[in-house]
Amino acid sequence: MDIPLQQTKKWQKFQNDQNFTTFFQKNQDFSYLAIKNPTKLGDYLYLPYGPYLAQKNAAKTVYKELETLAKQENIIFIRIEPQDAKTASYLLKRPNCHKSHDLNPARTWILDLTPEKSTILTNFDQGTRTRYNNFTKKHLSVTTSKNPADIKYLVTLQQKLAETKKIGTFSPEYLKTELKQDFATLYLVHYQNPATAQDQIIAASLFFDHQNTRFYMQSAADLEFKKLPATVALLSTAIFDAKAQGLKKFDFWGIAPENAPKNHPWAGFTSFKKSFGGYPVDYAGTYDLVFQPAKYRLYLLLRALNRFKRKILR
Repeated sequence: MDIPLQQTKKWQKFQNDQNFTTFFQKNQDFSYLAIKNPTKLGDYLYLPYGPYLAQKNAAKTVYKELETLAKQENIIFIRIEPQDAKTASYLLKRPNCHKSHDLNPARTWILDLTPEKSTILTNFDQGTRTRYNNFTKKHLSVTTSKNPADIKYLVTLQQKLAETKKIGTFSPEYLKTELKQDFATLYLVHYQNPATAQDQIIAASLFFDHQNTRFYMQSAADLEFKKLPATVALLSTAIFDAKAQGLKKFDFWGIAPENAPKNHPWAGFTSFKKSFGGYPVDYAGTYDLVFQPAKYRLYLLLRALNRFKRKILR
């Protein structure tokens, strides 16, 4: 299993660019990137999709290192996301280990890019394949950018979507910092209105490339143009670009749990992602290693109260 992007020096740079304090350790047995997050009660460490264990028997060693780091930094708890429960069974069996709300997706959808393009396209659902074949006829085109100034297009679309759907978004500065990273590329879908000849960007998405995989990350589309196949144009172009660049996998980044009800909030985009073909991959989920139980319980209480307030004010 590859080292996750979120456990690399590249991700450390991204966090440092946001002024987070980080701790990085890597040897032949394991590696981890720990990001210090402040709260009103104190700090906690977050290991997105980590720690990474190159050797299955390294869990005990990495736990001791994390425990030492927690004491040195006076940490309330360490939030971990082991790649799978079997590999990290030692960590997950610790008495101070508690299941938390999943931050990074615990289930994702992967598309194998190694077959021929024609084979990949054949595995698209018929509707998705038809939209791909016809999107240029609908006056759509796709361009890419690595210019941080162009993040304004994604920001505008996300803010418009957030107002309609009553959902939260990342800050413009956060998205701009993402695009500044060398692993990030912004894809933009243009609509050339045949009546006015006006060019309008109606969908945008950030994609991250790491080792042999392209990841589908921040995204938004203008609902005023929902009858146009903008998201199919965007995703299919990113998929076939990735294949042309020699990447082996495309990660759609998060789907609903297996056997989730039809009213699950992720049901819609899960069906959409699956329409491109592929297979599921499961991770262990998010857990907290607690070192200061009293403060941790108070932290959970305050988080629950904040969520309740946001729900009322929504």
